[in-house]
Amino acid sequence: MGRIYGEDVPVRPAFPTGTAKAEKPAGDGSKDLLLYIHVPFCRSRCHYCTFHSQSFNQVTFTWYHKLLLQEIELWGKRLNRPKLRTIYFGGGTPSLIPLQQMDMIMKALDKHFTLGPGMENTLEANPDSAQDVSYFRALLSMGFNRLSLGMQSLSDADLHLMGRPHSAAMTLASFEAARQAGFGNIGVDLIWGLPGQRLKGWIDQLTAVTNMRPEHISAYNLTLEEDTVMHKMCSEGGDFPLPPEREQGRMFIYGAEYLESMGYMHYEVSNFARMGFISRHNSGYWDGSDYLGLGPSAVSTIGRRRFSNPLYMDEYDAYVRGGLVGAEYETLTDEDRLKEMVMLSLRTSKGLDLKEFRKRAGFDLVKRRERLITALHRENLVRISHGFLRLTKNGMLVSNVIIRRLAFEE
Repeated sequence: MGRIYGEDVPVRPAFPTGTAKAEKPAGDGSKDLLLYIHVPFCRSRCHYCTFHSQSFNQVTFTWYHKLLLQEIELWGKRLNRPKLRTIYFGGGTPSLIPLQQMDMIMKALDKHFTLGPGMENTLEANPDSAQDVSYFRALLSMGFNRLSLGMQSLSDADLHLMGRPHSAAMTLASFEAARQAGFGNIGVDLIWGLPGQRLKGWIDQLTAVTNMRPEHISAYNLTLEEDTVMHKMCSEGGDFPLPPEREQGRMFIYGAEYLESMGYMHYEVSNFARMGFISRHNSGYWDGSDYLGLGPSAVSTIGRRRFSNPLYMDEYDAYVRGGLVGAEYETLTDEDRLKEMVMLSLRTSKGLDLKEFRKRAGFDLVKRRERLITALHRENLVRISHGFLRLTKNGMLVSNVIIRRLAFEE
């Protein structure tokens, strides 16, 4: 599944890279940061997944855990105990971390970083590894206040097709256990556009999910990535054809309208939330906030510097033990930052602040792209109101094409 700034920070940079020296990243070090921790372990690899992960075993996890604690300490010193705005554990499967080791991680963060009041602390959990009420109560006691549950589907047939290691019944049990423990902010992930799926089946899925009353729903379109099991299964001539493009378009439009009718605000292309429950961590990515990524393959952007941790454990070991030397990095130019401003802003319902863009770019985007924007408006793909350029729902359906033409083509 190819997510663009979805529930995970991107795992590799989008621009040419080099090798980072042991120097403090650009930025004042006092700015509030988003913190992302990548947990690269799963019980098995899902058939659509391209995120960096490996099978969980105690020896490798112990190695990872020791290095992560060291990395936390090193960054705390390098950035002078910076203030964190959010913490997000993603993966992989963070719910595979034993509670004792999770407690050690949270205490290390409290020691080496400044944890602000009212922070949003999120843990991604898979239903197969998060079942007990006592487990969720322990998470709450450590400071976690938001849960992102990897539901993906409430159809056992779909879960089997995707290679998920849990059943629909396990998902419902996990959700109920989290509620019983006291979690008042639970998000669920769903995937649509699956082989054999049609509009009615997707709306039926959403109906069942909204009956559970999660605070947040992320609904991602299945994107087939090369070298995945599902790519081979669903490729031309395969036994599992994807829904026709027109049907997928209907699923996106009508699915979004249904969720809005049930009280979920469509605040980003793939994300919906009840009032007061948008993901503050992911919204920080889309707003262009600085973020620090810890763990193998995690990406950081601080000031104008973007860098990514080594992918494999032996390289990550050398990186941490060597004092954080060896990360791939890039220096973002003004043009890079403007392009990302357009790309990320247009994924949100708020849209692109044209006045702010003009201030940073030195030119008026609407005037420079007048013919294109006029054509997009005529086709009901964009609208301009109160100084913001926004995509309509039809525009969100083809957001990648529109963003590429607005930001990257002359």
